[in-house]
Amino acid sequence: MFNPNFNIMKTKISTLLLLPFFALLMFTSCQEEVVDITPPAETEALTASAPLTALMSSASKMDGSKDNIIDRASCLSIKLPVTVVVNGLEIIIDSEEDYKVIEAIFNEFEEDDDRLDIIFPITIITAEHDDIVINNAAELKEFVDECKGENENDDDIECIDFKYPISFSIYDANFQVIDVITVENDRQLYKFIKRVKEGEVFASLNFPVTMVLADGTEIVVNNNQELESTINEAKDTCDEDDDNDYGDDDFTKERLDEYLKICPWVVHEFKRNNQDNTTDYKEYALNFKEDGVVKMRARNGDILTGTWSTRVTPRGALLKLEFDTLADFTLEWIVYDIEYGKIKLYEEGGNRIIMKKNCDVVIDITKERIENYLQECLWRVARLQVDGNDNDKNYIGTPLKFFANNVVKIRVNGEFVEGTYEIGVRNAGFILQITLDGRPNLKLEWFITFLEPGVIKLENDNNQMVLRRHCPDGDSDINYIDDVLVTGEWEIALYKDGDVNKTDEYFMYTINFLENGWIKVTDPNNGIIDGNWLAYRYEGLHLGMHYGIEPPFQVLNHRWKILEINPNRIELKDLSSTGEIERILVLEKKA
Repeated sequence: MFNPNFNIMKTKISTLLLLPFFALLMFTSCQEEVVDITPPAETEALTASAPLTALMSSASKMDGSKDNIIDRASCLSIKLPVTVVVNGLEIIIDSEEDYKVIEAIFNEFEEDDDRLDIIFPITIITAEHDDIVINNAAELKEFVDECKGENENDDDIECIDFKYPISFSIYDANFQVIDVITVENDRQLYKFIKRVKEGEVFASLNFPVTMVLADGTEIVVNNNQELESTINEAKDTCDEDDDNDYGDDDFTKERLDEYLKICPWVVHEFKRNNQDNTTDYKEYALNFKEDGVVKMRARNGDILTGTWSTRVTPRGALLKLEFDTLADFTLEWIVYDIEYGKIKLYEEGGNRIIMKKNCDVVIDITKERIENYLQECLWRVARLQVDGNDNDKNYIGTPLKFFANNVVKIRVNGEFVEGTYEIGVRNAGFILQITLDGRPNLKLEWFITFLEPGVIKLENDNNQMVLRRHCPDGDSDINYIDDVLVTGEWEIALYKDGDVNKTDEYFMYTINFLENGWIKVTDPNNGIIDGNWLAYRYEGLHLGMHYGIEPPFQVLNHRWKILEINPNRIELKDLSSTGEIERILVLEKKA
């Protein structure tokens, strides 16, 4: 939750405050994201000997089991790139994907003696996230011998992780907040908790915090007690795969069957006979049933029924799929890699499927289910492409609201404009058709190709639309942003496009954000420019603004990412496709 009592701008912390905590700069100097702060009670402070502190330390240890096929040690990892000689063949390993190459060479012949030699020097990363240079095999053996053996219990917790970033409040002896730091990864968290355990830092975790289970399920916790309970309940619920092969060749048939049945699986990549068919099958969803029946939902909503079975052979685990009307999927596939939430299949001749688990995907779509989803919250038009043209900018700040009596409303300049919608049934699946005055692009017959509680994807010929759910009532961050925006008048303190400062173009303009989503801009001659705004969460916090075609504000029509916000200042950024900042927009409260 944002707290207006704290200034969360991390790049302008007072020098005096930084002196006692200069070492913490490594956590904060590169941060650009908004920090969620909930000031805790004194009882929420972490103590050196508390069980929660130990659990957080174990959960943030480095898991070294991924490269056991090279170093045969789960408590350390070899820093890439590294050169190895596998059965006489020299290979440069520069990514985790290359571990599969080693596995393939080992599996090429069943009766040969597999051998792997490492070319030194190398750098290892210990469980405590320390980098150590190793010059020869004897030095490496000393570290390996200190690790537990295959599948033995060890101190690290791998079945649950923190979803980063998270933040901590730092206190003085009087329990006054003097700093806030942000932690972006396990290494930073482990080093920070080490300082807590050694008594160097007096701190507490800022809630809420999201934890991620091994199967990808997310759990939101709101205090120390919930966090400790959540970690304890999850820490032994998965296979840590601390053996010395790569991937999951040790999967039993029973474990593979249960893994497949746990949730629907969505196709992300598909290749058949060396032909890339991902475009044809992306977002097809498969549901593996108890009785050997598999239900597949195509993008147009069609449901195809087939059969599935598994077996474990010297080649590894195999998954056999059979569909009467879908030959591309009908094959006995080798399960060559299993990660949490992901499964990869292949067969010789250029055949490959990558599927990801998605428990929210609906296989059996019904008209009632579609209507229920639509009526849950507001919906943003996140993408709208018609006849090759992107039209979604016209819907920035104008969410849709669907009602039970086939009424749909769109919020424009603070007022809801009423229209109608229809869920239709066609031979090819379900369609959504929206009728709103002045919005002909929405009236197309949109086939519903993907449905889950937070997103609905639609297609028609070469046209695409994506609706994303917007439920602001339960989001404390969005509520805080809304409260800040509607309080007082704003002006543009900085607008920088690349290296060009264009702030002067907005001199003397006054911006009012009204509660009903209307932006009212008053120009120096007391003219009015109307606009729409919406603060929302999607892979971070954003402020969408649309001012129509009125200069100079028309160039600000964008879904801006919120870089910083406090009651008197909002800093926004526009990112390129590569993540580089292309534009900066700063709004400040008028005196």
